[in-house]
Amino acid sequence: MSAPNKSNNKKLFIKTYGCQMNVYDSERMAESLGGQGYETTQTPEDADMILLNTCHIREKAAEKIYSELGRLKGLKAEKPDLKIGVAGCVAQAEGAEIMKRQPMVDLVVGPQSYHRLPAMEEAVTKGEKALDTDFPEDDKFETLKSRPKAKRGPTAFLTVQEGCDKFCAFCVVPYTRGAEVSRPSERIIREAQELVEAGVREITLLGQNVNAYHGHDGGLAGLIWDLDKVDGLERIRFTTSHPNDMDDALIEAHGTCDKLMPYLHLPVQSGSDKILKAMNRKHTRDEYIKLIERIRGARPDLLLSGDFIVGFPGETEADFEDTMDLVRTVGYGQAYSFKYSTRPGTPAAERAQVDEDVKLDRLHRLQALLGEQQRDIQDSMIGRKVKVLFEKHGREAGQMIGKSEYLHAVFAEVSDVSIGDIRDVLIVKSERNSLGGEIC
Repeated sequence: MSAPNKSNNKKLFIKTYGCQMNVYDSERMAESLGGQGYETTQTPEDADMILLNTCHIREKAAEKIYSELGRLKGLKAEKPDLKIGVAGCVAQAEGAEIMKRQPMVDLVVGPQSYHRLPAMEEAVTKGEKALDTDFPEDDKFETLKSRPKAKRGPTAFLTVQEGCDKFCAFCVVPYTRGAEVSRPSERIIREAQELVEAGVREITLLGQNVNAYHGHDGGLAGLIWDLDKVDGLERIRFTTSHPNDMDDALIEAHGTCDKLMPYLHLPVQSGSDKILKAMNRKHTRDEYIKLIERIRGARPDLLLSGDFIVGFPGETEADFEDTMDLVRTVGYGQAYSFKYSTRPGTPAAERAQVDEDVKLDRLHRLQALLGEQQRDIQDSMIGRKVKVLFEKHGREAGQMIGKSEYLHAVFAEVSDVSIGDIRDVLIVKSERNSLGGEIC
């Protein structure tokens, strides 16, 4: 009897940081290395290869990755054949510097080159270092194999657009992800069909500036209407969008496409025209407010989410109060808010900075207001009937958890519900970050 083929029993551990697009990228990296005999594991101690899929948005992102690599030194010492790689936006920004600072790192790959991972892994196996932070001409999505037909959960991310041409003064995305590129719609439809065949019922379309998608003659709205025709796909979402790219067709789709969920993440960042100009956002507060009015005119029950940065260079107390006023005017069911932190290479990093204590005070005040709005909207759901896509079992026996049309987490006691089912649920209570309901 022949000895087992060790190459078919290798374990891959991927730690994913940051945005939903990185989650999608990690899935595709795991799939691409599957052909090299790798299966994913949930523990780094079991791994033959560890990949850190990094994000450069958060504060001190690079230093956090170096700290994580430092923690892996002991594991590398115990397992000299362990391969360690750094992928994603920090890899793109830092490049060879990662290997210089942490020589134990075997490969560094940027977000546009991860389809080359199999060849890089082979080079590492031969004792070479592998570095690829190019913006290659070949289409990584077309190079990657079709999605495997293995059973999946009921929700999935699907990247349709990458990169950004907006060059907001605080953002590294144009430098780490490159210029805006859209995938052809027929390839997206094909991948969506593969996901549905594997058990997916809800797809979230991803892009750094997803509503600038131009891989379809009808833009993102045209793509959504094509996805609407996919049998078995019940729900469509998209993120993240820029206000300047919310066109009439996309607004209309929110009011007329049943599969497009009544949830929209539309970052504004600031309510001050002075700060919006300094950020190079290319829209005003009034333009944003009027846009929200139009969208809500098409879909009155839409739940709005946003992003806010406080303490941007030059922000005064009056500018901050303009942001607070915009939040009160618009009303958000969910939002993400951050203190401004410098990103090397971006225009704002070279400007005079707001005092950290002032930033923190403003952040706390803004988060208190946003938290109040979130609670009010959640409380208003009590007594309403929503459709919940159940995704997993809860902590309690007989309990399951899913998401409503509005992306609220909903838990309910169930008896005849399976993962992937969509059921009517009457909301009976509101907790801090979730809703409780009863199956109708």
